[in-house]
Amino acid sequence: MRLLITGGAGFIGANLARMAVADPRVGRVTVFDDLSTGLLSTLVGLDVDLVEGSVLDEAVLSSAVAGQDAVVHLAALPSVPRSVRDPLATHHANATGTLHVLQAAVRHGVGHVVVASSSSVYGANTALPKRELGWQRPMSPYAVSKQCTEAYTLAYQYTYGLPTLAFRFFNVYGPGQRYDHPYAAVIPRFVHAALRGEPVVFYGDGHQSRDFTYVDTVCAVLLDALGRGVCYQHPVNLAFGARQSLRAVVAELEWILDRRVAWRCEPQRPGDVRHSEADRRLLHELFPDVASTSLADGLRATVRWYQAQLAQPWPVGDEESRR
Repeated sequence: MRLLITGGAGFIGANLARMAVADPRVGRVTVFDDLSTGLLSTLVGLDVDLVEGSVLDEAVLSSAVAGQDAVVHLAALPSVPRSVRDPLATHHANATGTLHVLQAAVRHGVGHVVVASSSSVYGANTALPKRELGWQRPMSPYAVSKQCTEAYTLAYQYTYGLPTLAFRFFNVYGPGQRYDHPYAAVIPRFVHAALRGEPVVFYGDGHQSRDFTYVDTVCAVLLDALGRGVCYQHPVNLAFGARQSLRAVVAELEWILDRRVAWRCEPQRPGDVRHSEADRRLLHELFPDVASTSLADGLRATVRWYQAQLAQPWPVGDEESRR
């Protein structure tokens, strides 16, 4: 299988590339990235082909898609706060960019397209856990752009017969995730602050909760989907119903580090969802062999990675992570 990963120099994309090159089901891996948020350093030592370009550049994208058997589309501008500040850029990258990927896949006869949507599409729906067929009320431009991502993907399955699968990611974390930019995700910000003896910042009271999902588990599901050619007519939650509050994450960090971690509260940010938890039944139906990673184990591995990185200068860049 010849695999193209858009956004393959980003956090999830680089971890997927690392696992894909070691997977005997995958023949050749091509990374497509404009390096506006991803970093070349994430691909060091990986035997992949790199195509530098934007999903908004139809000619370059089409050339990269040609000859591929499968595409995992991860290229996006994540972050709710970023989308609030610049909704048009988020829409272009996420909605229009996805449309370009799907169009190129149809043009070149790609056999399987897997895309990343987001739990943010549930928005104002307060029901827990979040069920795939439950109602959606996006609360931010980012969430709307991801709703477009999955809607276009399913429309191309119905209209053009393109084999597709749209996953809704829930707060993916793990080694390789950036902490040093204004839109950094929760766990890298918390881990970095805790290791430096600085207070962790809650945007709100810290009792808001998320369904944190370890990046290696996410990548294992993506590769299983590719290996078995899994398609589905609705979006699929990619999380395991293991909701934890932000204060619980700090408590776990205290246990791992064997010391207190200071914290302080800042005002809640516009567009932030209070609670998020996946209904995992469909995921287990489609991927019965998948095994989740506990927050304790995933956070411990993440802390070890950051401890190793603190001794090295971080490369300059602005890679985005999931909230």
